[in-house]
Amino acid sequence: MKIFLKTEDEIELMRRANQLVGETLAELAKNIKPGVTTLQLDRIAEEFICDHGAIPTFKNFPNPFGGPFPASICTSVNDVVVHGIPSAKTVLRDGDIISVDCGTLLDGYNGDSCYTFAVGEVSADVQQLLKTTKESLYKGIEQAVAGHHLGDIGSAVQDHCEAQGYGVVREVTGHGIGREMHEDPPVPNYGRRGNGVLLEAGMCIAIEPMITLGNRRIYLSPDRWTIRTVDGKPAAHYEHTIAIRHGAAEILSSFDGIEEVLSQGIH
Repeated sequence: MKIFLKTEDEIELMRRANQLVGETLAELAKNIKPGVTTLQLDRIAEEFICDHGAIPTFKNFPNPFGGPFPASICTSVNDVVVHGIPSAKTVLRDGDIISVDCGTLLDGYNGDSCYTFAVGEVSADVQQLLKTTKESLYKGIEQAVAGHHLGDIGSAVQDHCEAQGYGVVREVTGHGIGREMHEDPPVPNYGRRGNGVLLEAGMCIAIEPMITLGNRRIYLSPDRWTIRTVDGKPAAHYEHTIAIRHGAAEILSSFDGIEEVLSQGIH
């Protein structure tokens, strides 16, 4: 395992790439509503990223199981956990949820973040799933301090979600990030405190809880990208890219723009 510690200059470049991801997701937040297709969202995202001088990292991202990813964002609706492919046939409906995962490459460094949106009015149990999943992300980030271990992050996520009866996906994890979208180390959403890789200042990682309303079992669809829950129940997914510090972690991505749009009902 090769973990690259980042300099302050590199972290600043990563912050810019991640801020652009947040701005892209905020732009999409204005357009997420019943009747919109996931392909329309993909086109909005690609144009926005390119207009800001960056490259959508996900497009043509290689797949060890099949062909490259054909779009600029992942649009995972309802029982799709991750890696949903945008399509003109996937029309958002009132009561759906959609996790939008977005990556940018800007000035040689990567940004990566995900947010799960409610489409119109969603049920109370789904609202609670979204709330708990997002809370678990921040509980994981609280443990992402130099001198702690990866298991401290995973344990915080797992304990918070399993205490409320949710499933914690194990087969897909967070990851290191920098010049490459996926670097060492893998960052699981489960674990034991004090176990795993020692966290050092300068490490940059993406923490991304993927949490299911039912049990945690998942399967890979025939397109070799889309991962769904076996029981067909919804899943939520939130992600921040962070830099490890001696004190509290620095969150390089941002949900602020997204939540400002959502609070104003601009869509």
